[in-house]
Amino acid sequence: MHDLVHPSLDDIRSAASRIKNYIHETPVLQSEFINELSQSELFFKCENFQKAGAFKSRGAMNAILTLGKEELKQGVATHSSGNHAQALARAAKIAGTKAFIVMPDNAPKVKVAAVEQYHGEIFFCEPTLEARESKLQQVIEQTGATLIHPYNDYRVITGQATACLELNRQTPKLDLVLCPVGGGGLLSGTALALHYLSPKTKLVACEPQGADDAQRSFRSGILVPSINPHTIADGLLTSLGSLTFPIIMKYVHDIITVDDEAIKTAMKYVWERMKIIIEPSAAVPLAVALSGKIDLKGLKVGIIISGGNVDITNLPWKKI
Repeated sequence: MHDLVHPSLDDIRSAASRIKNYIHETPVLQSEFINELSQSELFFKCENFQKAGAFKSRGAMNAILTLGKEELKQGVATHSSGNHAQALARAAKIAGTKAFIVMPDNAPKVKVAAVEQYHGEIFFCEPTLEARESKLQQVIEQTGATLIHPYNDYRVITGQATACLELNRQTPKLDLVLCPVGGGGLLSGTALALHYLSPKTKLVACEPQGADDAQRSFRSGILVPSINPHTIADGLLTSLGSLTFPIIMKYVHDIITVDDEAIKTAMKYVWERMKIIIEPSAAVPLAVALSGKIDLKGLKVGIIISGGNVDITNLPWKKI
């Protein structure tokens, strides 16, 4: 795929057919209770039901299936706090190759265990982007593995875009889509899919206040790195990438932040009312929908529930 040209609609459709046999087409669910709370019609795209428990399986699978035989022999490598790590380890296992995964030593145990179950080889490092990147560089030099970045890779972005491709088919004519943002892979893929398929639909990104680097980048037009983020939304700690940022600047309507209390409350509503398990990062868009920071009255709103990989021995509302 060309460096300067964003993935096209054909690229997204090709990715969808390439990964079709290895992922779930996830359902879109609704909750009358939550609709009433938000005074709108919310359509939840449930990527918590995805293979390996998150949308990341789409991008990882697409990237692996585009590698040549020689590249596959050497294995693949990445750094990830969890969901991309699991997804890549699973994709590598399916493709019959090795996955070398650099993880911060504070990554949720449930995510570490899943990477191990998919036979990923883990290298722990300190929980800073600098430590992650330098450790990954060492691993790649030792193994000759191909880097599959968690979000700053067009093959990954194109794979993530297939979630919105499905959502648009399942629930057409949405007024608005709310999408979480960490590194921006899901957000930029969603932005491209909406731009091609439903250009009238507005896209608003949702971010924890304790990790608001995307909002600051978006407002200033300059890529601001994520430094010492502090939030329970452990999947949204990373900085935007050089490929995701320009797509976000071009096609995203706004970025709204919410605090951890709002995220916990939204997560609790989904567990209690919808009977589905979502992780804190996946609750951020609903927290935005219920925050009063955006007027949703009478709108049809798509919400991408990004994942369900939560440590059930350490639930956030034990502390409420």
